[in-house]
Amino acid sequence: MREIILASASPRRAELLKRLGVSFRAVPSLVEELPRPEGTRGAEPRQLALKRAGDKARAVAWRYPQGLVLAADTVVWCDGRILDKPESAPEAREMLQFLSGRQHLVFTGVALHLEASGLRQEDVVATRVRFRSLSQGEIDGYLATGEPLGKAGGYGIQGYGALLVAGIEGCFYNVVGLPLARLGEMLKSFGVDLMCPGPNIT
Repeated sequence: MREIILASASPRRAELLKRLGVSFRAVPSLVEELPRPEGTRGAEPRQLALKRAGDKARAVAWRYPQGLVLAADTVVWCDGRILDKPESAPEAREMLQFLSGRQHLVFTGVALHLEASGLRQEDVVATRVRFRSLSQGEIDGYLATGEPLGKAGGYGIQGYGALLVAGIEGCFYNVVGLPLARLGEMLKSFGVDLMCPGPNIT
């Protein structure tokens, strides 16, 4: 049995793994998620999500060469603009106003690294999300929950943010931060079958 290491401090990703009965250790990668929004206009969101996920996995894998390291990164993209995690309420407000009534894409890069054997798998999953047209009162109310801070795009679809969403096309869990169906497929190449109790690596 080989240890699975989640290279993240995200409580949402940890909770998703726990729901599937996956035994793991959380080890934050401490990789700084650059660039910030002001430098990301025109950037390729798919490649950015993949690069960030890979960087996080590598930062932890060299410290735990015998462990299977899982890392992920979520990027929100709308009309040529990447919306990272807002650091303040005014920044979150601006993001929510921008997303109001629009469709946007959520890309999550997933990386699995097993340093001891040099095995790696990396992929990106995309989900289309459509926001309702939001009133200023609704935006104010959502900001008051404190939920927008620290979340890509300034919202969490698994919480109060679900009230902002008119519909999605694709994997819901991808928007939460970890595309579970694709992750399950990727883990199989490492001998881990999430459909069976007590996932392990052969």
